[in-house]
This record gives sequence, structure tokens and C-alpha cells, in this order.
Amino acid sequence: MATPQGTFEMKYFFTPGYQTATGESLSNTSVKEAILDLVKREDGNEPLSDSEIVEILSERGIPIARRTVAKYRTELNILPSHMRRKY
Repeated sequence: MATPQGTFEMKYFFTPGYQTATGESLSNTSVKEAILDLVKREDGNEPLSDSEIVEILSERGIPIARRTVAKYRTELNILPSHMRRKY
């Protein structure tokens, strides 16, 4: 976008992250840390699915899609729930 101050990419005008139910802003990194924390605390016999993680985060006021959770889980090198299960 060309402005009187110079040319900027469109993403410059938007903040990356999420807005909570209370109106606070959360960075993508904070959401990833929350997902990592949930996975670390889960029961090995019944690991959390992506949908369950979405439900827990939405209860905490963080609106996020299941596909986004799956993407962040992959970026964090966290296996899918069926591969994290301990038998």
C-alpha cells in the first residue's frame, strides 16, 4: 500500500494474533505456548484431540479454529493424539 509516509505491506497494518473474549490481544506465540502446556499436562492414556484443545482454549476466552490448532501443533513438533497415546 502506498502512503504519504512510504510503501508498506498490507500485513503491516494488522497485528498477528488473537483477541480474547475480554478484548485483550494475544500473540500467536502465547497461543502456541498454551497448546504446548495443555499437551504437556495431558493424560498419556487419553491425549487431547485438536477439537478438545479448541474447547479448552475457547473456555479460556481464546477463539481459535481446529485447523489452526493442528497447524500450530505441527509447528511445535507435537504428534497427533493417536500417536501420543501410551498403551
